[in-house]
Amino acid sequence: MGSLRGGSGGEGRNEDGGKVGLPALEVALAFPQATPASLFPPAVSDYYQLDDLLTNEEKALRKKVRAISEKEIAPIMTEYWEKAEFPFHAIPKLATLGLAGSTTKGYGCPGLSLTASAVSIAEVARVDASCSTFILVHSSLAMSTIALCGSEAQKQKYLPSLAQFKTVGCWALTEPDYGSDASSLKTSATKVPGGWQLDGQKRWIGNSTFADVLVILARNADTKQLNGFIVKKGAPGLRATKIQNKIGLRMVQNGDILLNKVFVPEEDRLTGINSFQDISKVLAMSRIMVAWQPIGISMGVYDMCHRYLKERKQFGAPLAAFQLNQEKLVRMLGNIQAMLLVGWRLCKLYESGKMTPGHASLGKAWTSSKSREVVSLGRELLGGNGILADFLVAKRSAIWSRFTRMRAPMTSTAW
Repeated sequence: MGSLRGGSGGEGRNEDGGKVGLPALEVALAFPQATPASLFPPAVSDYYQLDDLLTNEEKALRKKVRAISEKEIAPIMTEYWEKAEFPFHAIPKLATLGLAGSTTKGYGCPGLSLTASAVSIAEVARVDASCSTFILVHSSLAMSTIALCGSEAQKQKYLPSLAQFKTVGCWALTEPDYGSDASSLKTSATKVPGGWQLDGQKRWIGNSTFADVLVILARNADTKQLNGFIVKKGAPGLRATKIQNKIGLRMVQNGDILLNKVFVPEEDRLTGINSFQDISKVLAMSRIMVAWQPIGISMGVYDMCHRYLKERKQFGAPLAAFQLNQEKLVRMLGNIQAMLLVGWRLCKLYESGKMTPGHASLGKAWTSSKSREVVSLGRELLGGNGILADFLVAKRSAIWSRFTRMRAPMTSTAW
C-alpha cells in the first residue's frame, strides 16, 4: 500500500497524488459545542466601565469601530491568516472607520483626540491584530510623519488620498543589521542634481510590498544626520519583497526593501527631518498606539474565553462552573482593567503635554507583558481548541516578540 502524505483542504494523498479521505469539516460542524470567532463574542471585558472616562464622541467612535470590525473583519480573519495574505477587498471597509490620519486636523483627516484614536485601535486589535497593525503603520507612522515633518505642499499632495485609503503608506526605519539600534542605520542619502539618491536596505517594513507611498529614513552622506524621504511605488531601483514563513501577524505583509540608486526629487524630501531627534514626536505618539494594541488583543481573548467556557460542557457542567477556570478568568480580567487604566492615563499625559519618553516606553512594555499573560491563560482555558485559529487565541500567542521589549527612548519599533 502506498504511503500517504498531507494534502490541501484536510485531504490525504497517495504516492500517485490521488486524494484519500474527505475534506475537513467546517469548525462549526466539527465542534458544535462552542461558537468560533468568525461570529465574534459580545464585549464583556470592560468590567470597570472605561466608557465613563470617555467623551460622548469617543464612546460613539468606539461603538462604531467595534461594530464594523465584528461585522466585516471577524468573518474573514482566520481564512486570510491561514493564507498569510492581506484582505485587500476589506480596505474600503477599514476606510469607513475614519481612523486614517487620527489626530491630524485638515487635509481630509478626522482630527481625533489621541484617546479616541487609541481606544479605536484597541477595538480593531480586539478582533484582529493584523488589521490594527496595518492601520497603525499607515496612519500613526506614515501619515503622522508627513503631517508632523512634511512641508505644506507635501501635506496637501499626500494626506487627502491617504486619509481615504485611496493610497496606502508604509514607514521604513528598521534595517537588517540595526533593529532596535535604529540610530545606527546605514541606508544613505546622497545629494545629486535635482534631488537625492537613496541606497540601502530595510527589513520588517509592514505594508511595504503594496504601499503607494513609502516614507524612508536614511542617513545624509554629507551631514551624517537622519533625513526623511517620500518614495513612490514603482520608483526605479526600488524593490520590496515579502518576508515569508512568519508564524505571527500573518496577514501583515512585512517586507524587505532594497534601494539601489533610487532617485527622490527635492520636493519629496521631508523638510522637517534633519536629525534623529526630529522623529521623536512621531515615535512618541506611535508608542502610545502600540501600547493600546495589546489592550485590545487581551480584550478579544478574554471575550472569546468567557463565551467559550459558558458554551463548552464537560463533566456535566459548563467549563465556567469550575473554580480553576474561574480563577484564570479573574486574573485575565484584572489584568485588562489595569491595562485600560494605564493606557488611558498615558493618553491624558500626552494630551496635557506631560508625557515623557519613559512614560511611553514603560506603558508599552507593561501592557505587553500583562497581555502576554492574558493570552497564555486563554490558551490554557481553551485546551486543544486553543491551537486553532478559529478560536482566536492561537493567532494571538504568536505575535509577542515585536511588543515585549522596553526600548530606549529614541530607538525604533520594528514595523
